[in-house]
Amino acid sequence: MSILMEGISLAKEIKDRVRTEVQRLNDSGIEVGLALLLVGDNPSSRQYYLSTLKASKRVGIRTHEFRLSADASINEILNTIHQINRDERINGLLVLFPLPPRINARRVVNEISPEKDIDGLGALSIGRLSADESTFQLFQSDSKNETESNPCIRLSGITGFLPCTPYGVVRLLEYYDVPLRGKHAVVIGKSLAVGKPLSMMLLAKDATVTVCHKETADLGRITRQADIICSATGVRGLITREMVKEGAVIVDIGINVLKSGKIVGDVEFDGVKEKASFITPVPGGVGPVTIAMLLENTLMSAMRNEALNSPFQLS
Repeated sequence: MSILMEGISLAKEIKDRVRTEVQRLNDSGIEVGLALLLVGDNPSSRQYYLSTLKASKRVGIRTHEFRLSADASINEILNTIHQINRDERINGLLVLFPLPPRINARRVVNEISPEKDIDGLGALSIGRLSADESTFQLFQSDSKNETESNPCIRLSGITGFLPCTPYGVVRLLEYYDVPLRGKHAVVIGKSLAVGKPLSMMLLAKDATVTVCHKETADLGRITRQADIICSATGVRGLITREMVKEGAVIVDIGINVLKSGKIVGDVEFDGVKEKASFITPVPGGVGPVTIAMLLENTLMSAMRNEALNSPFQLS
């Protein structure tokens, strides 16, 4: 029987630390601000929007809401982003995806100032990750015992932010003491939001990484070799018991909403859990940690500004 890697406990620990630091900044007269930009009324986007608003409020981060109609023009969206980039009250911007199909999502995300790209999806942020300029965030501290006063933590946003979902996966694996160095990790999905950055983070942690996708032939032949399987495809039931070796670690990042309203992942949970050593539930696995990472990155942006404006406080 596998150990359940639920993300709620880790997310709570991260949020508690964020709350403490936000209060410290508030006591110094510094407010931490997060902008949320929602275009249209996609149900999944709206739910994430509301969840982020709720989580931000609980840790003391002030939210700035920007809601545009589904027929908003690309210029309206870009002008809103430019407005947010200039607003000194705002430390981070989250654009809710998916955007309407007619909107070029990459053009939108690349307009976000790198200093406010707390979801880490802009071209500069991804480039810095691939060039190992921001991966030291992965090594700055033990996920169970972070040092709030460490100057490196305050300044780590300078070289970019790590994408929240894949960063959350790494933090969750480390929280459960899953070794990464030398392990064979198979990442299923090559999206810029999850698959590609997750593979780079696992490489930075000295795992041997294989990236698979919808064109991969005989997926099971590859997954049966994996010590760690991370699936982020949104294909229900993609990973079955027969595709997993005994003792593998399974991270399910997929989200599928059934007609009944039930949310399931990419993994056939009941069958796979009998062979896995660790497995994430859906919901309640990676999801809560993703939001916690978003809040932590927003705080990090505010701490960076504090450090740059008051450099002598770091000595």
